[in-house]
Amino acid sequence: MFTGIVETVGRVAEGAPQGSLTRFAIEASAVTEGLRIGDSVAVNGVCLTAVAVEPERLAFEAVKETLERTSLGALAVGSPVNLERAMRADGRLDGHIVQGHVDGVGIVRALERAGDDVRFVVGCDADVAQYLVPKGSVAIDGVSLTVVQAYDDGFDVALIPHTLEVTTLGSRQPGDAVNLEVDVLGKYLKRYLERLAPGPGEGGA
Repeated sequence: MFTGIVETVGRVAEGAPQGSLTRFAIEASAVTEGLRIGDSVAVNGVCLTAVAVEPERLAFEAVKETLERTSLGALAVGSPVNLERAMRADGRLDGHIVQGHVDGVGIVRALERAGDDVRFVVGCDADVAQYLVPKGSVAIDGVSLTVVQAYDDGFDVALIPHTLEVTTLGSRQPGDAVNLEVDVLGKYLKRYLERLAPGPGEGGA
């Protein structure tokens, strides 16, 4: 489990296909301390397993489905990535519960600046948008954020200067793809209510 509080921004040092897998090497000294092979790390919001750990570099392997269902397939050497190690059992939950399981890929529509405030507008499919509510939580490329407005085909969030400085969101441009994960509690609640709802021909007269 993750919190959506990015620890550092790393950079892709290498990305090479290896059979049915793609191996990514990421320069990120800030998160290597205490990390072991087999530990989980959120890379732009995608939960990946560390397969190599060096003082200045981490390596991960991603299967074809992960590359197709997230924005990781578009990473190139030099691409910045948000990184967060899995939450410790005795850690503080500063953001919200993030699983690292991407629900869909959104497209940045606009970055509207008003002084220090930046309104970040993202378009997404209806099957993702249905879980979003104003003041609810969403993870964008692994960053925990609060939804300002939710629409049938997207949503927007407000970004403070700190978030722009310490994550990759400050360099995003309209047209960029971003990984989205909705609040897991909302998914469970929707599923529960669907099970309670009477099916065709059931219920009262």
